[in-house]
Amino acid sequence: MKKRCVAMLTALAMTATMFAGCGSSDEGTAEAGKTEAGKTEAGKTEAGKTEAAKEEAGEGEVYYLNFKPEQDEQWQELAAAYTDETGVPVTVVTAASGTYESTLKAEMAKTDAPTLFQVNGPVGLASWTDYCMDLSGTDIYSHVKSDDFVLKDGDAVKGIAYVIETYGLIYNKTVLDAYCGMDGAVIASADEINNFATLKAVADDIQSRLADVSAAANEAAGTDIYALEGAFTSAGMDSSSDWRFKTHLANLPVYYEYQNKGIETTDAIEGTYLDQYKQIFDLYITDSTCEPSMIATKTNDDATAEFALGNAVFYQNGTWAYQGIIDAGLLTDEDLGMMPIYVGVEGEENQGLCTGSENYWCINKNASEEDIKATEDFLNWVITSDTGRDSMANAMGFVTPFDTFDDGYTTANPFVEQANQYIADGKTPVAWVFSTMPSEEWKNGVGAALTEYAQGTGDWELVKTAFVEGWATEYAVTH
Repeated sequence: MKKRCVAMLTALAMTATMFAGCGSSDEGTAEAGKTEAGKTEAGKTEAGKTEAAKEEAGEGEVYYLNFKPEQDEQWQELAAAYTDETGVPVTVVTAASGTYESTLKAEMAKTDAPTLFQVNGPVGLASWTDYCMDLSGTDIYSHVKSDDFVLKDGDAVKGIAYVIETYGLIYNKTVLDAYCGMDGAVIASADEINNFATLKAVADDIQSRLADVSAAANEAAGTDIYALEGAFTSAGMDSSSDWRFKTHLANLPVYYEYQNKGIETTDAIEGTYLDQYKQIFDLYITDSTCEPSMIATKTNDDATAEFALGNAVFYQNGTWAYQGIIDAGLLTDEDLGMMPIYVGVEGEENQGLCTGSENYWCINKNASEEDIKATEDFLNWVITSDTGRDSMANAMGFVTPFDTFDDGYTTANPFVEQANQYIADGKTPVAWVFSTMPSEEWKNGVGAALTEYAQGTGDWELVKTAFVEGWATEYAVTH
């Protein structure tokens, strides 16, 4: 695992370009196969030139296999803008939710393979390092603020993070403040929630009087939009949402075990903090907008809508969820806050938000010289041009590790401000150690066991087995 914890995060936080973004992650519904300004299935450019003719003419083009479905539209627009400006064809193909690794394997097997792709961290790099060009001599690497944001194989720079993201418990400030003013509220201020016991007491109390809390929130806000159905949004376990629990939530017990042992990776997790994992997941599925038996079919869109439309107070997600919430049109920045995910570990009152990256650009060293040069030029344009920086910072909502964004290209996102504040208050960010999880198959096993447990067709021992025994098995397979 790269050293990207306190020192690195604090350094980035104190610049003008702090956290935002992901997402995460595997969310979204864009399908693989979209193209823009470039390639066809026959491997020809839009102008009809064959690959051989293109190379003979000394021309290059870019094929980017994008990991983030939620930013597909912005990447398509950016690709078109670059082509309009330079004449260089840029294709963006966006993998469907949860399919990036399988899509990458399929695309890399083709003659017309991606020139630009992504890995999620050290484990991903281990699988693809033989395809990754050394970026140490490129313009884009010269703009990276610290090697904490790159992946290396020896001295070779094989991947460069392009977005730093944060996740935690998003909450509705308006509703929580209104609750704090009610008779019998277990807290007087949201600031008192700094551990699992308090979080659970608040959630349980809200769940027990949803109608009363809704009325108090509507009165305080002068609206009628709040009709709470649960303290937490649904913990959806379909493929658009399960990564929030089998990866992002599972990061917490892995992180604390690593901290306890003073390690950065392991071939055999012991599951020391699985009891804490269980109690936060139990809270999610009991104080919820839906019955636990329903979560197998609940989606990330469901959870976003439940929060954005005033049906829930808490929503586990990240900085990347901001725009989707705002686009619903009912909540404003003033309504939005984010707090750490408290699971019941000793000392967690000093814990900050979960911050890191699983998005590292890699250039395919097996591409033609012309395509490699075109890809380098495109990436440099993305992080230095006004068009590229505006898209990354504002349209995509990214916080980047590049010095070229320091002169005003910062994202406007209240979750970013919250992440900054936790660091300013001396809280320790929780590193993204899920990049050391042994495989996607391991995550799928944990997700399936969580679903069985929630819907009552399996017990928690299945989750423990998937977590601990599954880790050892998958580590052995992948190594």
